[in-house]
Amino acid sequence: MEKKEILSPKAKIPGGITLSHKKNTAESETVRISPVKTVILPLVQHIGAPCEPLKKVGDRVYIGTKIADSDKPVCAPIFSSVSGTVKKIDMVTTANGNKCKAIFIENDFSDEKDPDLKPFIVKNKDDLVKAARECGLVGLGGAGFPTHIKLNISKEKPADTLIINAAECEPYITTDYRECMENPKDVLEGIYFVKEMLGIKNCIIAVEDNKPKAIKLFYDIASNVRDVNNEIKLLKLKSRYPQGAEKVLIYTALKRKVTTNKLPLDVGVIVMNVTSVAVLHRFIKTGMPLVEKRVTVDGNAVKKPQNVMCPIGTPIIDILNFAQCEDYDKVLFGGPMMGGAIEDVNAPLIKQNNAILAFKGSLAKPNEETPCIRCAKCEGVCPMRLRPREIAFAVEHNEGADVLKSLNASTCMECGCCTYICPASRKLTQRIHTAKQIIRKAGNK
Repeated sequence: MEKKEILSPKAKIPGGITLSHKKNTAESETVRISPVKTVILPLVQHIGAPCEPLKKVGDRVYIGTKIADSDKPVCAPIFSSVSGTVKKIDMVTTANGNKCKAIFIENDFSDEKDPDLKPFIVKNKDDLVKAARECGLVGLGGAGFPTHIKLNISKEKPADTLIINAAECEPYITTDYRECMENPKDVLEGIYFVKEMLGIKNCIIAVEDNKPKAIKLFYDIASNVRDVNNEIKLLKLKSRYPQGAEKVLIYTALKRKVTTNKLPLDVGVIVMNVTSVAVLHRFIKTGMPLVEKRVTVDGNAVKKPQNVMCPIGTPIIDILNFAQCEDYDKVLFGGPMMGGAIEDVNAPLIKQNNAILAFKGSLAKPNEETPCIRCAKCEGVCPMRLRPREIAFAVEHNEGADVLKSLNASTCMECGCCTYICPASRKLTQRIHTAKQIIRKAGNK
């Protein structure tokens, strides 16, 4: 067979920073957490409308039973991750600070699967879109956007390229890497299902150059004999944060710009996280929806850093205990760049959480803020070419939504580069997050 070409980026990542990878768990095979007594399933685990309960207190459920849904278009159903009984329906605060209803299920430890589960037949695009919805699938790289919305392309707005995002550029996190290493067949079949059902000609598998084993694996996938027309290609990216961000990835891979208030489909692209593709294939093959999530547990307060497969809804404190983490000063959900501090470790794991990091000592303490020295380093590293210092200033001085709009604050992806590089340790990303909230509230009024 003719040697397959490995693509190089068409454009250089704008801005960005070079980080220490700290992929301590890259070669740690996934282990399953010990069964937990109760899972807590928030009814908002996605971007969009909240779900409504389909079960009441006292109802018996199984692994894979649909327990919440909505008729709103931008929504993803939620399924029980254990077999047992609905204990209560109450308000909770999730790890990312959102308050919403949640269904509490008491585990009976019988691990019974819902008897109605069966393989999902996919023959065309509409079937694929339905499969993604009935799986409860959302973007598993952290965004949480319902996948069925992303896949529902039209003749008026077709896609010519599918990008499989395996960059995983944040420090510590290795969940996508482990999916590739442990379930390569699901990744391969998932790619072909999406590509063929949507009629997308070109597919690019994008992976950073700090993952040589994954590069070899994806090279073999791209060289599969089924790819007779050489339509699936491997793109080796330079390891630079935030290379895995959707808009950045599209620009470096294809030199196409997704401008403010636009989606990847507006430039003919669908981007899917590599784990999302594999999960979709497993659902089509077995009928088992998204009920569990692999998370990287790491940080200097964790005695046994590892990748752990957990039922969705597992309390974070149980995951920390499983990894022998007791003495910590700060816990983050997600990576150190885009993740956030967890106020209550009794909060549950949700679909889009991909890491739990626990730190103690100096790593858990933020540097003290000092006045801005106007060095403009924040502008130099911003991948969206914004002016973080000016946006933060406008927030601090209550200059209002119109000024924030003129500074394109809503374009910020909150990657954290500006905060990381700031010699004055100013919390620029947090202030830009506030700016986006101000703009949204003004729009609602």
